[in-house]
Amino acid sequence: MFGISTGAAIGMLGAALAVCLSGAGSARGTGVAGQAGTGLLSEDPSKFGKVLILQVIPGTQGLYGLVVGFMCLLRMGVLDGTFADLAFVDGCRYLAACLPIAIGGGISAVAQGRVAAGSINLLAKKPDDWSKGMVLCITVEFYAILSLLASLLMLIRI
Repeated sequence: MFGISTGAAIGMLGAALAVCLSGAGSARGTGVAGQAGTGLLSEDPSKFGKVLILQVIPGTQGLYGLVVGFMCLLRMGVLDGTFADLAFVDGCRYLAACLPIAIGGGISAVAQGRVAAGSINLLAKKPDDWSKGMVLCITVEFYAILSLLASLLMLIRI
């Protein structure tokens, strides 16, 4: 029978939330951008490369969440075989460390997907200005990076 302490379960919940919420946000964001992209590509397939770049940008938050989730599991000893039951308070620390990317990554990915969709509309109407739309997408990325940084700094200190 697999026994796990409450602290370890809470820590694993944090890792799961980091991966799942940021991943779900990225799926939604890239989906929104992809829908806008297919509309443009049905009219002008030659813009595929630029549309692809704009669609991929909201997917980075899912990668950030995956990195934090793996780092959390690694620090808990789940991945390298040194797993030991955690105290409740330590599990709460891991959960708290995973929340910035879980919440910030999930929300910013959806927002970034909307900006990417708008940028694809800009590409359709003013092809020479598509890089302006990309800069707007990257502005949203800054907040995802701050969430990633907050989570990593907290994990390092546990």
